[in-house]
Amino acid sequence: MERNNILKNLTSDGESKIVFRRPDIGDGGQIHALVKACQNLDLNSVYSYLLLCKHFSDTCVVAEEKGEVIAFLSGYIPPGSEKVFFVWQVAVDERMRNQGLAKSLLAKALKRESCKNCRFLETTITPENYASMKLFRSLAAYLKAPLEEKICFSKKHFASEHHNDEYLFRIGPFDANQIICKRGE
Repeated sequence: MERNNILKNLTSDGESKIVFRRPDIGDGGQIHALVKACQNLDLNSVYSYLLLCKHFSDTCVVAEEKGEVIAFLSGYIPPGSEKVFFVWQVAVDERMRNQGLAKSLLAKALKRESCKNCRFLETTITPENYASMKLFRSLAAYLKAPLEEKICFSKKHFASEHHNDEYLFRIGPFDANQIICKRGE
């Protein structure tokens, strides 16, 4: 949905609702600022977010309210792994947390044509990112799908950069038809 159409998405009492859409390059700066405000996420350059918006918009999702990016999911299908959807980052504005927005972003991405063959979901999470661990464990339970957790990248893989272990969370196989989008159908 285009940014200028958000005014058409007002409820009868004039309150805006959340709009889910593919990102475009005009979102890069807002996405960067959102991720920067999320303390447990690695901040990438604005350029990397511009590339995600331009080259991976089919597998990324923006949630906006009143024209402001309030949540972002970046993900992709790894080369040679058409049944896997890899979630790179999920960022939700602090004011919007604990409302199911992150799960809605995941559901929106997995319901897209580009992800129709995906039966596994993967992501990496550092041990101190409790919110992400809770999200992916909850999603696995919701999908009634197995969840595997193991180290993907250890501290030593990051060389001189101070970084904690990254654990691979792998959910699946699951049936994509089980996924229900609860927000902004």
